[in-house]
Amino acid sequence: MMRSLFSGVSGLKSHQTRMDVIGNNIANVNTIGFKSSRVTFADTLYQTQTGAAAPTKTVGGTNPKQIGLGIGVASIDLLFTDASPQATGKNTDLALSGNGLFVVSTDAAGKDKYYTRAGAFSFDANYNYVVPGSGHHVVGWNADEDGNIDTKGTPTGIQVKDTMRSMGAKATTEVTYKGNMNSSVPTITKITTQTGSTIPAGKSAIVGAATDFESGALPANVLPATSLTLTLSDGTTRTITAKSSYQYKVGESLPITTITTVYDSLGNEHKVPLLFTKIPDTSSLPLGADKWRVTLSPGKYEKTIPGTPPTTKEYLDPYDPTAATDSQSTIKGVEGNTKVTMKTQVLSFDQNGKYISGSGTPTLTLSNGAGSIGTGGGSVNTMSVNVNLTNLTQYSGSDTIKADYDGHAAGTLKEVNVDQSGILTGTYTNGEKRSLAQIAVAQFDNAPGLTKKGANLYAESNNSGTANIKSVSALGVTLTPSALEMSNVDIANEFADMVVTQRGFQSNSKIITVGDEMLETVINMKR
Repeated sequence: MMRSLFSGVSGLKSHQTRMDVIGNNIANVNTIGFKSSRVTFADTLYQTQTGAAAPTKTVGGTNPKQIGLGIGVASIDLLFTDASPQATGKNTDLALSGNGLFVVSTDAAGKDKYYTRAGAFSFDANYNYVVPGSGHHVVGWNADEDGNIDTKGTPTGIQVKDTMRSMGAKATTEVTYKGNMNSSVPTITKITTQTGSTIPAGKSAIVGAATDFESGALPANVLPATSLTLTLSDGTTRTITAKSSYQYKVGESLPITTITTVYDSLGNEHKVPLLFTKIPDTSSLPLGADKWRVTLSPGKYEKTIPGTPPTTKEYLDPYDPTAATDSQSTIKGVEGNTKVTMKTQVLSFDQNGKYISGSGTPTLTLSNGAGSIGTGGGSVNTMSVNVNLTNLTQYSGSDTIKADYDGHAAGTLKEVNVDQSGILTGTYTNGEKRSLAQIAVAQFDNAPGLTKKGANLYAESNNSGTANIKSVSALGVTLTPSALEMSNVDIANEFADMVVTQRGFQSNSKIITVGDEMLETVINMKR
């Protein structure tokens, strides 16, 4: 009689434990990164009244007679299954999928480590990457000032240092042109002036009066005009009326104008125009080659005219593209006019549209406004930029010429984004981007063996194994930026388990009630 009472009590206690776990699961249904738990039961000790008997020649075997003494909690298991990520739109929020946890620490050195699946991170006033609710530092590897990240070093708290929140200016050293120049571009077949006269073969025409050029500056084979009508090989015509130093010639195409940005050592921006013009191939080798001339776009310059007082006059800046001298242009810079010079380049392409050769890597030379300093401490105000044209192609189709450059102006940190590999990238006001840090991820042999510490944190246990801390890509987990992992609590299953647990609790309480009634009856029989 008493055994049933003790069994009923053990059932009540065990089902109460299960209800406690269910209640905690339901309470955390909206807790980000929460991992639910489950309770499993096991029967406890048995009182053996008779043991099992082996069969004999005359009598069969008998089973043991045992009375169970109740129920106990076998385990409370942590269910480390993935939950669905939910987009938040906040670029510092992160969601993990797979066997991995974020590493956080109570100190910036990253010594006192905890682990979490809740990726609601942000930057504090000192640009520490932290858990805003607790102030725990997110652990990873910080980049150096050049944006290099060494994931083999010791992970520490992620922080954007003062030196990383701004970016100094970098002078441009190389401009690389990529893309295609149209092999089918129409060429000029006839040049007619405003008076109806035709420019003779072998001569060039330029729009501008003779007074627009400094005396003696206009080559003898270049004829000025107030307007030009160009007849092209595709049957179309083009009228040129604006004053310009560009020289048009029969057999050549209209120029393709590109603008490349060059930064000096102070971060001043200079827009340098380069012209690409298809020209006739006057040589016999290589066979079938097409040629393009690359020059600076001629500009304007100002010249002081002696007198009392002296005056200043603006002239068009002509040059002979076929001459051996440098082409030059004057551009408006931050500190006044900046003179740019470059040797004229002639590019050759084979019948397959591939680059054959040029006259070498041209060099842009900027003076007056470059802002560089000489070895003796004096201002040099001159800088050189290599121009790489070897990546260009020549196929029939559209012109897609584009210039990439390596320099930039000074800038300050504008925002920080995290990509799928866990790299924090800073975007600066000058348009440049630089790697700032790499998030660390921990992996355990037995993640369900971790100890819950509250506040969405876990700690290592004797059964979890040691944390294997590496990068996201090295561990093969999935990181979703601008999202948070939700709770993996299945509310429908939890309510079903709650009903079953309640019925079990009621049944065990009934055992106690019936046992009490039976005891009362026995006692009354002895009176």
